[in-house]
Amino acid sequence: FQDLDEIRNCVVNSHQGSLIYLRDLAEVEFGYEKLNHRTRFGAKKMPRKEGGGHRSIFIGISQKAGLNVLATAEELTPVIEKFKEELPDGMSLELIYSQPTTVDKRINGFINNLLQGILLVALIIFFSLGLRSSIVVAIAIPLSLAIGLGFVDFSGFGLQQISIAGLVVVLGMLVDNSIVMVENINRFLLMGHKRREASILAASEIGWPVITATLTTILAFVPIAAMPDKTGEFMKSLPLTIIITLTVSLFIALTFTPVITSRLFKEPKSESVGVKGFGRVLKWVAEHPFRASLSVALKRPGLTLFLALVYLLGSSWMFRYVAVSFFPKAEQPNLMIQATLPEGSNLDRTNGVAHYIESVLDTIPEVKYYATNVGHGNPRIYYNVFPRRFDMRFAEIYVELYERDNEAFETLLLRLRDEFDNYPGARIRVKEFEQGPPFDAPVQIFLTGDDLDVLRDISSDVEGFIRELPGAINIENQFVKTNTELLFDINKEKANMLGVPIIEIDRTIRTAITGIGISKFRDKLGEEYGIVLKMDHGKEFNMDELDRVYVSSLSGRQIPLKQFVDVKLQQVPSSISRYDMERTAEILADVRSGYTLDEVMDPVLEALESYPLPVGYSYTIGGELESRSDSFGGMANAVLIAVISIFSVLVLQFRSFKQPLIVFLAIPFAFTGMVWALLITGNSFSFTAFVGLTSLVGIVVNNSIILVDYINVLRKRGESLTNALKMASETRLIPIVLTAMTTIGGLLPLTLRGGSMWAPMGWTIIGGLLVSTLLTLLIVPVTYKLLVKEVVEK
Repeated sequence: FQDLDEIRNCVVNSHQGSLIYLRDLAEVEFGYEKLNHRTRFGAKKMPRKEGGGHRSIFIGISQKAGLNVLATAEELTPVIEKFKEELPDGMSLELIYSQPTTVDKRINGFINNLLQGILLVALIIFFSLGLRSSIVVAIAIPLSLAIGLGFVDFSGFGLQQISIAGLVVVLGMLVDNSIVMVENINRFLLMGHKRREASILAASEIGWPVITATLTTILAFVPIAAMPDKTGEFMKSLPLTIIITLTVSLFIALTFTPVITSRLFKEPKSESVGVKGFGRVLKWVAEHPFRASLSVALKRPGLTLFLALVYLLGSSWMFRYVAVSFFPKAEQPNLMIQATLPEGSNLDRTNGVAHYIESVLDTIPEVKYYATNVGHGNPRIYYNVFPRRFDMRFAEIYVELYERDNEAFETLLLRLRDEFDNYPGARIRVKEFEQGPPFDAPVQIFLTGDDLDVLRDISSDVEGFIRELPGAINIENQFVKTNTELLFDINKEKANMLGVPIIEIDRTIRTAITGIGISKFRDKLGEEYGIVLKMDHGKEFNMDELDRVYVSSLSGRQIPLKQFVDVKLQQVPSSISRYDMERTAEILADVRSGYTLDEVMDPVLEALESYPLPVGYSYTIGGELESRSDSFGGMANAVLIAVISIFSVLVLQFRSFKQPLIVFLAIPFAFTGMVWALLITGNSFSFTAFVGLTSLVGIVVNNSIILVDYINVLRKRGESLTNALKMASETRLIPIVLTAMTTIGGLLPLTLRGGSMWAPMGWTIIGGLLVSTLLTLLIVPVTYKLLVKEVVEK
């Protein structure tokens, strides 16, 4: 067809020699598609005659995979500005959300944390080792970062918040190998060796222990990088960045550092030279209070281990008071409000609810602007929030605040939730953006079984349990809600007797009520339009109009529809979902601010355990608890794999099973340090804290490896067991404490300013490293004395 007239003049039949055209039976006109969603934008700066937002069109811009989001924004900004200038009067273009702005802000924050960490590490090295030693050690930082970032980029991970966080975590560890190497070279210089000879001897003595220590740290991160689930993919760039940069730092410590020291260092004229600043303090600590404490511990090894065991058990018992969470909030100055109405609600009713929400937002001074989508979800603006498709009973409002103050934000959330909880006829959910992989709701329970009535009763009871909990909000149970539907009960036997196909009855009913698409029309400009055939019944369908509907039989006879169709109303569930191919009632709820997920779910799980479920009916827990259990289970497997891998490497190095067990003593004491750090700072044991704990497995054994290896070296030189234990502990105290201080110094900026995402991980590593470092220097020698017998030469 070229135009509408050709459609109108289409011949459909003839009667008594006259042609019957389509225009004789129907009106053929352009019309609007059924309105299925509305969009509005409201801002304080925009003048409005009445409440609510202005009618608008939302435009979402996505970049191609593999491109730099900041470079894309730089190219796109002038295009947007030019478009704004060309808009006619009365129209404006407003930027609702810009991911490049958020990314730029986050990356700048992480880079600042990285630079501050580098400065802290450099200061620690300078005040501990002196100028020349600090220069040699500090050079390892930019070299390792530059080379490591090149390999990270080559592996497909760009510069983003997770990989930068990996750089901050590994920052303090980058210099560990160089510190140990430089300190050992200084020790040989003080013994009277020439610079070149001292570098060779130090590298030869400490080379394998350094390689083993770095390998154990790398092995702790390999299982995290190999985690297959969504959480593993989300965090993958962090362990990969750490593994690459640590490998580069090991190569630098074994090659570059000895070469530079052989040329840069001076041969000291006395033993006092070579120990600078804070290093002198550590040397005094090693020779006086530490020496005395170690002597007492070695004299009473059984009592020392007993006290350590008491501390270990007491600290482990305190873990029950540490809150457990999955991923923290996003801590951004924005939120999302979602309204869901009962099945069958039309767009106008949903729009009325959205207008009510807008009227509340207009009274809140903290709100900068909001974007409303009625009948459809907003465009995707956050990585784990996906837009909802067309749904006339759903409205979503994105709200941007002027700024975020955590206390004021929590107050605002409570105010909005209290306001919307009592709204009749709609579930209004105020949602704060969260980090981590997506899930439907923090609380999600699936009840499965065959009988719909039994499922309805069970779900009502479970919903009642949840509603009694003060920490549960936005409870939703669609299964107990019913809709009134129009049922066309076709008498198939009568239809067959009259020669009317069932499919023809179905097509006629659809045409009469909603209309059916029959073809496409393309105009001269190439625009395509759907051709819809439907009965003209004004704005709304009326049941009486079915009296005018006829169905064609195979013989061409017109038979009234009501001859073989009974029309009646029936109640049906608003939705029937399936879980593992079984009929399911799904219950959703959010967690109120100030409550943890466990405080809500623990009583629910107790109630479900004691609930008398009929045979054939069961429940499954989903939501955040399921995601957390899966991810924590994956992390537990990662820890187990790391421990086995590290133990295997240590057995190969020490050629013993006892000495790797001595080295592993640092791990449980690192756990106690994590417990106290989280308790004192008020942080929860989140997924990132679990990553920190896994990291500790590889980090804290390094000190023990260096210490045990040097004890073995001294024993081979003929020292007695007790002397070897004392000399090794005093000699290795300085490098062990310095490497711990540099790791802590590198992590401090991210821990203090990285927000709730990274603070648990930072405090986990800092607390575990502090406690394990202090106790390792005492417990390792004591345990060594008990497990390894002194060889007496005959």
